[in-house]
Amino acid sequence: MNPVKPYGTGDVSFLAAGGRQGIFRLVDNFFDRMERDPRFETIWSLHPDDNAVSRDKLARFLCGWLGGPKLYTEKYGAIGIPRVHAHLAIATPERDQWLTCMSESVAEQDFDEAFKTYLMAQLFVPAEAVRRRCEAQ
Repeated sequence: MNPVKPYGTGDVSFLAAGGRQGIFRLVDNFFDRMERDPRFETIWSLHPDDNAVSRDKLARFLCGWLGGPKLYTEKYGAIGIPRVHAHLAIATPERDQWLTCMSESVAEQDFDEAFKTYLMAQLFVPAEAVRRRCEAQ
């Protein structure tokens, strides 16, 4: 009998997201949605016109954050999510736009439904930390 490890244990979440390929696909879906959907205009405007680096950074961060290889650190160095967003005006509406855009992107992925729920609950934590840090300034 193989006991099933819970999400958040080792590389379980990374694998549930489809590994590197699945995470990069999710991030592309997220950025494409943000660009084309006027509901996300505010958060889209916070990104540079050439968002290739932003896409790469988010995908690499998520790989390591979900228990996979630390691709962000390998390429960009250490990261503190609230600190690197401190220069942006992120309040509750921006946090909620980000979470809605990500939730809709996650919903389109071929992830297990339980993982989708888990992932969005986990993503709320850094999104809220960014909001708190930015509003405290």
